[in-house]
Parts: sequence; C-alpha cells; structure tokens
Amino acid sequence: MRRIAKIAAASIATAALAFTAAGCGESSTEDDAGKNKGVGLAFDVGGRDDHSFNESAARGVDKAQKELGVKSKMLTAKNNETEADREQRLTSLAEAGYNPVIGVGFNYGKSITKVAKEFPKTTFAVVDSVSPGKNVDSIVFSEHEGSYLAGVAAALKTKTNKVGFIGGVNNALIQKFQAGFEQGVKDTKKDVKVSSEYLYANNDKGFNDPAAANSKAKGMLDRNIDVIYTAAGQSGAGSIEAINAKKGTWAIGVDSDQYQQPGLAKYKDSIMTSVVKNVDVAVFDVIKSVKDGKPLTGTNAYPLSKDGVSLATSGGYIDDIQSKIDAAKKKIVGGDVKVNESP
Repeated sequence: MRRIAKIAAASIATAALAFTAAGCGESSTEDDAGKNKGVGLAFDVGGRDDHSFNESAARGVDKAQKELGVKSKMLTAKNNETEADREQRLTSLAEAGYNPVIGVGFNYGKSITKVAKEFPKTTFAVVDSVSPGKNVDSIVFSEHEGSYLAGVAAALKTKTNKVGFIGGVNNALIQKFQAGFEQGVKDTKKDVKVSSEYLYANNDKGFNDPAAANSKAKGMLDRNIDVIYTAAGQSGAGSIEAINAKKGTWAIGVDSDQYQQPGLAKYKDSIMTSVVKNVDVAVFDVIKSVKDGKPLTGTNAYPLSKDGVSLATSGGYIDDIQSKIDAAKKKIVGGDVKVNESP
C-alpha cells in the first residue's frame, strides 16, 4: 500500500508540473491575467491572409490598435478541426486576460456558447452565428442582400448570358450568398442562366482550397460562363486566378474588396466587383464597446440598409451600371424587394 501511495503521489506531482508547464506555454501573461490584455481574435481556416473574410476581421483589430491603443493576440484555425480545438483556442485567450474574445466564423458558434459561460466577466463575440450567451455579441450580416446586387451586376455584364456561383461549403450560410445572387440575376434578366456549384458538401477545407476553386472555375469557363461569383474564403483566390487567365471573363469577389488586396494585385483587372461584408466594422464596434465599458451583447445585425454589406466600386468596372445597382439597393432597403435567404 505504501508503494502504491508513493506512485500515486509522484503521478500527481508530475501532472501538476505538466499542467504548470502547459499553462506557461499557452500564455506569458498568466501572472497578471486579471488585467485586460486587449482583444483576442480567433480566425477561421485560411488565417489573416485569406484576402477575404478573416482579412476583414483583422482590419477591425488593426483599426482598434491604432485608434484605441488596444493590444491583440490572433490565433488561426486549421483544416478539419474539432469542437475541442476551437474551445481550447477561445479558452486560452480568455484565460490569458483578453477581452473581448472574438471567434471569426460560424464554426465558433457552439464553442463560444460553451466557453462564454465559463468566463462570465469576459465579453465574447462570434461572427455569422447567434449565441444565447448573456455576455456574447452575435454578429450577423445580410449576405443575401449584398449578393443580390452582385447578381444584378452579373446579369448586366455577361456577354454569353451564362453566369456562375461557386460556394466553398454547402451549408446554410453560403446558401444565402447563392440565393441572393440567383435572385438578383433573374430579377434583372430572366434569360440569363445561373450555374451554382460547391467545392465541398460538408468540409471546412472548402474555405482553404484554392486549387479546388481553380479547377471548378475552369470547368465553368469551359462551358462559356463569363461571370463567376465565388463565396469560398481563401479558396476564391484560385477561382480568380483561373478567370484572369481567360480574356473577356469577370470574377466577383467576396467579403473584402478583393480588387484592393495586395495578394491578388496581378489579377485585379479581372475583378469586376466584390460583395463586401463589413466584418471589420463589427469587430471594431465590439472592441470599442468593451473599451468604453458598455459591452455589446445580444444579436447585432449589419444589413444592406446600414451598409453592413455593399458592392465594391474599385476599378470602375461597374460605373456604367451603377445607377441600376443603386435602384436595386433602394428597392431592397425600401422593402419593395425581399431577398431570399435560401435557394
């Protein structure tokens, strides 16, 4: 019995030592974790340099650092993660004293809900998902409304009367992009054919697989489709690359103004416009609310009427049809047109 007791005691001591080491590895700020370290941002797959969704969120943090003087820590998801992976990422940020802690993307919905309960004094935020947590800012956008305007532009710009939509993952969120785009096309020109396809049925790799998007776009181009709207995060770069290689075809970007993205500069003359989701605005809003001592919580929507989504004008490629796009926006904002959220 004494030998067993000694082994047990040694095991406990070893475990305690391992836990302490792990804690130090996770964060160098545990000794003063009671202080607010700034904003903790957890990216979706693709990371900061996805030229799209995550990049927009990062711009919100950059603005907060510059204008509010807050510090930040950013962590990135990997392909094929589990809920436990996401929970650990959020927990490490909260334990280290970051406030708010922001999950970029609907994949963080469940993990935010769980982790927020464990840190009731920390404000959490999740983009593209609704969490019931009392200390959570649920940030949602009207992607379907912005995509409707993209559909209007595609219908007016196509020369072949064939346009395409490529989604990264076939889920409810990306279907909003598809639905709005298809409706915008049909409401503008009924004889224009829309082909909608997805990279993956249920795998987040669809947001981080440029090669798959490149291949999908080439297939569409081979079928004489001359305008392609891709809603697939970092994968969209592959689609834009394929479109750029075929003269007389147009890409429509997503989330960020992709014409302005340095990483896509060599393709910019093929980017007609982008459906911009102002994730940066929403991220800055929640950071500022915490800084001001009045944290945003509940569901906060960013629709077309509040410029939560918009159609980029960089490059001047839609200048000739801007009046028609503005007219379509007015109808949506005024309630004359209700945009579908599912195909």
